[in-house]
Amino acid sequence: MSAITALPARARAHLNAIDLYLARGGRPVLTGVDLTVSPGDRLGVVGENGRGKTTLLQVLAGTLVPDSGTVHRAGTLGVADQEMPIGEDRTVGDLIDVELAQVRAVLRAFESATLALVEERPGAEHAYADALAAAESIDAWDADRRVDISLAALSAVTDRARPLAGLSVGQRYRIRLACLLGAGHDLLLLDEPTNHLDADGLDHLTARLREHPGGLVLVSHDRALLSDVATAVLDLDPTSDGRPRTYGAGYAGYLEGRHAERERWETAYRDQQTERQRLAQDLSAAQNRLSTGWRPEKGTGKHTRATRAPALVRAVHRRQEELEAHVVDVPKPPLRFQLPRLDAPPGATLLRADDVTSHGRLTTPRSVLLRSGDRLVVTGPNGSGKSSLLSILAGTLPPDEGTVQRKRGTRIRLLTQESPPPSQRRAFEVYEATVGRLVSSGELAEPDTIGLTQLGLLPSEAAHRPVTELSIGQQRRLDLAILLAARPQVVLLDEPTNHLSMTLVEDLTQALTTTGAAVVLATHDRQLLRDTKPWPQLHL
Repeated sequence: MSAITALPARARAHLNAIDLYLARGGRPVLTGVDLTVSPGDRLGVVGENGRGKTTLLQVLAGTLVPDSGTVHRAGTLGVADQEMPIGEDRTVGDLIDVELAQVRAVLRAFESATLALVEERPGAEHAYADALAAAESIDAWDADRRVDISLAALSAVTDRARPLAGLSVGQRYRIRLACLLGAGHDLLLLDEPTNHLDADGLDHLTARLREHPGGLVLVSHDRALLSDVATAVLDLDPTSDGRPRTYGAGYAGYLEGRHAERERWETAYRDQQTERQRLAQDLSAAQNRLSTGWRPEKGTGKHTRATRAPALVRAVHRRQEELEAHVVDVPKPPLRFQLPRLDAPPGATLLRADDVTSHGRLTTPRSVLLRSGDRLVVTGPNGSGKSSLLSILAGTLPPDEGTVQRKRGTRIRLLTQESPPPSQRRAFEVYEATVGRLVSSGELAEPDTIGLTQLGLLPSEAAHRPVTELSIGQQRRLDLAILLAARPQVVLLDEPTNHLSMTLVEDLTQALTTTGAAVVLATHDRQLLRDTKPWPQLHL
């Protein structure tokens, strides 16, 4: 059951959801979701792909009805999902009018109330006061100017007569986002709002969301946006009791709280497994004593056997009851990423590129020197040659000019931006075939091989499915596993945050700071750039 007030109510804007449950195709998508958003609250919603983040926004917006649970809303609502609300035969101005429909309605109501006041109709003063308060609460007269400011800041089309048919999806998305930022809604529900934005657009969005006086629910994988904006974070990923967790103190509080929660979960699971193993060993020992009690050493009398037997039987029964009574009610924790040991000869020069270029890709000569343990971040706008430089270093793209020298026997691996075409074979078969080639070629010794499950990147269920059936994120995890299987001494990562969960990116980033291999990464990810700020940078 939901209720939406007819008029803006900035001071009392409120969004509340209690014990939401929704299943699709018999599979639970949302379970036990509770949240409260008041003016000034900016709730980030995170979780792996398929955890129901977009579904939750649809439930909160009222476009999808949960199987159980309640949602209550007070105040005007602005929603940015992935659907365009207007046909392609319309103009930019038409789209703006659709997004500002509530503003337009408030202004029309004010004009009507003003006319009624002038004509001295009965009750006109009260109606005028209400209409004025509604318009002032969202500063309705300034909405179009605010939209124009956001259109320019987001590099969106400002010509309102421009047909939508000639615009890209990204351009349309930026127009709608500009409208939402200018409309003055009491509550904003935003689904991945950083999509299609450049650096200036990201800065503008961040500033406007931080200034928003109403409530905000923000679904995003952008760790920098969450860090800058969120006052609390709702995590839809699995927990020990199966219910989502909300962490206060912003994104930093979420990271700290999630880590503590995971430690408690793993400790409780380990303790229960240890206790169950102890009880099983006690039962086995009692059963052994019973067996030897019935078969005493030669010469022992029948009376001794008869008096010992009942006590031993009771001990076995007691231990059986203890084992059966012991409940393992803590589920097994999810996998945790484990970076294998990546070593390289200390102080050795592993790779050197001098004045390399690639026609049409990397036009300015660049040089890179990598020794064991070196770190390098490659930055620059799209088209500046970041991917080309990493491909040249990896040896998959020969330079048109310049030279590249690699230490003999050095294992160099590149994680490209996108996964290769998926195989029909199961994931573990693809992985094991790669390991087999490494061993048979002599590039990797048998004792140095790593099992797929040891890396903590794919659960057993996913590892036994054909790669074609894996999600994009899971395919990306398999790519990373195959890279690490080679135990590389030079690790090259091109936009490593693409399609990977925030949890994995955090763990991977931390692990890369201590590995003995040389690491080079190219990225636009603002949080990754912050996390690697101490690393040397090469700006293209």
